[in-house]
Amino acid sequence: MNKTIRRASVFTLLLVLALLLRATWVQFYDGTALADDKDNRRNVIRTYAEPLGNIVVAGESITGSARTKGGDLAYKRTYKDGKLYAAVTGYASQAYAPTQLEGIYQDLLNGTDTRLKTVMDTVTGKRADPGDVVTTIDPDVQKAAYSALGGNKGAAVAIDPKTGKILAVVSTPSYDPSTLTDANTAGTAWKRLNADPDKPLTNRALRQPLPPGSTFKLVVAAAALEDGLYKDVDEHTASPDPYTLPGTTRPLSNENPSAPCKNAPIRVALQYSCNNVFGKMAVDLGQDKVRAMAEKFGFDDDQLDVPVRAYASVYPSDMDKAQTGLSGIGQFDVTATPLQMAMVSAAIANGGKLVSPHMVSQITDGGGDVLKDYDDSADSKEIVSSSTAEQLQSAMRTVVEDGTGTNAKIPGVTVGGKTGTAQHGENNSKTPYAWFTSFGRSDSSGKEVAVAVMVEQSDAARSEVSGNGLAAPVAKAMMRAALRS
Repeated sequence: MNKTIRRASVFTLLLVLALLLRATWVQFYDGTALADDKDNRRNVIRTYAEPLGNIVVAGESITGSARTKGGDLAYKRTYKDGKLYAAVTGYASQAYAPTQLEGIYQDLLNGTDTRLKTVMDTVTGKRADPGDVVTTIDPDVQKAAYSALGGNKGAAVAIDPKTGKILAVVSTPSYDPSTLTDANTAGTAWKRLNADPDKPLTNRALRQPLPPGSTFKLVVAAAALEDGLYKDVDEHTASPDPYTLPGTTRPLSNENPSAPCKNAPIRVALQYSCNNVFGKMAVDLGQDKVRAMAEKFGFDDDQLDVPVRAYASVYPSDMDKAQTGLSGIGQFDVTATPLQMAMVSAAIANGGKLVSPHMVSQITDGGGDVLKDYDDSADSKEIVSSSTAEQLQSAMRTVVEDGTGTNAKIPGVTVGGKTGTAQHGENNSKTPYAWFTSFGRSDSSGKEVAVAVMVEQSDAARSEVSGNGLAAPVAKAMMRAALRS
């Protein structure tokens, strides 16, 4: 073989090796990236080639799958009582990325989760039978919250304090996820929902922190008792009325000018929602101590998964003393979700211990075998001492029995609560937010529930907007449903 032929042969061999290396790279590296690309139509076709697994409430599926007519997508997602459960399920759409539980457990529900595969599935490459998501939601509590909120814009959350199970997650106005499932019609529904000024796609229960108003006074009271600033809820505080915010000429006024708020004990200050007491208490404690207590309850946690990622509730930093005073009444830049304020009441009701809130009980494979049990893995942490919790429980009962929260009374149930009416807009120019957070304990069965309700907007006259008037009746309906034997 002469030199020219030999060189040509070597060069040709190198080209062949290069082609083999490139083909291998494309198949095993680029191929994976292409297969996982969200714009790869084959992924959507594969996802909807078979019925999806289901999301389950109280033993019944609230989702399903239906045959499509024509096209390359064989099935589409369906929902039972879609508007009622939209804040729990989210949507699984042929056109848009899935949300909420549908998104978090997408692989489980479409059968691609590796935990679902049998040995035979692995050998044959067959997609495994899809699994199911079993929620902690109590349908009676969910329906009670949705019905009681009615046409109001708002949200509600209920938690079992002893187990951390989330019994209800409601956001209104809601939407029907079924309108987004079919690729042929989803675009029109998507535009309409996003153009709606009431933002029905927003999960107000988990993902819209707003000023919590006077419900935040529970956190400040907990900080004062734990710090030893006051030994119990019946010790008189050093709280002038009116109280002028430090460095300003602005008095911190009370909603009820005739309320006995001067030097009021924590019990009375919660009963009448005395701003002067908690504004000064926050200043006396200092923002660092208030923040430390807020963070123990869950504020400033941007990793709160239930398992849907909740937006962080915020206690601000770098405040002056006047701003710290305003933070003590749940104003300035303090924000909270209904989930967060339900967590506050849950910890107080549970003797000071907060069990991790979660709205999924189990995930199962196609045969019903449990892949993971979230109830068993829920942890708890001490937020305040049992003594402080008992003190706050007692004061919250006074709020409901003789204070600003009387609309939450339920015969045969021990109820403790706290109202809140948070200012909205510059100089409170817009309709305030109405809040109520509470716990209820059945006198007969001992069952417990903690709730939080926020009404962002309603048809009520501005003068009638209050935590007791708008939010407490919703909380009452939820507690009654949760504690019904």
